[in-house]
Amino acid sequence: MTLTTGRVLSRRRVLSALTAAGLGVTLFTAGAVGLSPLGTDGADRPASARAVSGLPATAHTGKVLDERITALQQRLRELPGDAAGWATLALLYVQQAKATADPSYYPKAEEVLRRSLDTEPTGNFTAMAGQSALAAARHDFTAALDWAQKAVAVNPYNATLYGALADALTQLGRYDEASDAVQRMVDLQPGTPSLARASYVRELRGDLALAQEYMQRALDMAPTAADRAFTRYYLSHLALTRGDASGALTHAEEGLRADPGHSALHQAKAKAELALGRPREAVASYRAAVARVPQPEYVLELGELHQALGDTAQANEQFDLLRAEQRLFAANGVAADADAVLFEADHGDPAKALALAEEGIRVRPFLDMQDAYAWALHANGHDREALDWSRKATALGTRNPLHTYHQGVILHALGDQAGARAQFTRALDGNPAFHPLHAPAATAALTALGGPA
Repeated sequence: MTLTTGRVLSRRRVLSALTAAGLGVTLFTAGAVGLSPLGTDGADRPASARAVSGLPATAHTGKVLDERITALQQRLRELPGDAAGWATLALLYVQQAKATADPSYYPKAEEVLRRSLDTEPTGNFTAMAGQSALAAARHDFTAALDWAQKAVAVNPYNATLYGALADALTQLGRYDEASDAVQRMVDLQPGTPSLARASYVRELRGDLALAQEYMQRALDMAPTAADRAFTRYYLSHLALTRGDASGALTHAEEGLRADPGHSALHQAKAKAELALGRPREAVASYRAAVARVPQPEYVLELGELHQALGDTAQANEQFDLLRAEQRLFAANGVAADADAVLFEADHGDPAKALALAEEGIRVRPFLDMQDAYAWALHANGHDREALDWSRKATALGTRNPLHTYHQGVILHALGDQAGARAQFTRALDGNPAFHPLHAPAATAALTALGGPA
């Protein structure tokens, strides 16, 4: 992807269109289709994790969003015919759901989006963007794509809409089209949201150097402390993926200085501490993340770390919380994500894992779900089919040690010791502590196979 500073004419038309709609920068800062690189709820793990739940889902705290929601609700009581206002309120509800891990905001968003479209049924691109954000948050990426395409057709000079388009295309496994949409977003408005997505495009293809360069540019252009914290999170993730645990910790700590309440940065700090051989410090950092926002991803990772440390009661406490959260998300229309599949495969019911994965792969053929499907198939003894899906998950060249480890286990189950040895070596290469349970298993398996390939 070649980044440019944007075309002057296009930029002027974007600003003109936004001003005419009375939105100003509201749509950009609402967050649901703004900063989050995948426009989802942050529950997946970063290269994995930028997708649905892993992401710092928001650049704003729940308190700030509460204040914005309250102010906008008051304005709408005075101006109930403001279609753009109702749509913007929906975007804020979606973002608040992400910021608080409370999916009960999604039905509220659905209700006010319906009101916005009833008020202005034609050309209401803000409501279309809201529908796309809501569908993505519920993991219905086909609907998210449909609404994003409708919005772009109405306002083809709105950079944020191309972000929503790219996010949906990514989750549907249409990576080249997603890359084109990100390029269009960068052309229209080079800045933190577009550069963060450009970074992710390169990360998915295993180009960590360019991914780091783009995310550093995103940091350099970040206008607020919250935006700087957002980019520090991903710089920490990229550093850890490259095998630089000390650099990952530095980025996390710098981000927390900018935004001490940023839950995802506490998670990033925990991951770096674990990689540096400081598991008890990692537990404290994970607890800080969960205490601020109990994102399912953080809860699962803390539970698995407790399990690895022999803290069975604490692990079960986190797993029980995760099950309760999954029921709450399902009750509010959110489809299961890859983490839910992996949790059932590793800690619950393999048959349930496979059922969730079969539904997930149908609606979300993204590489994280392909890997989860492969792992669920393996857990149910279908290793030949599992290998096919595992290879799909790794075909882009994404550096994800968990995916690589899963493939090694599947190859070993099929009797391919040389292939398994190579994959275990690769999984442990960058971060020998990539997972509190699976990294030790990979190390033991590699030793049994004669050491690194």
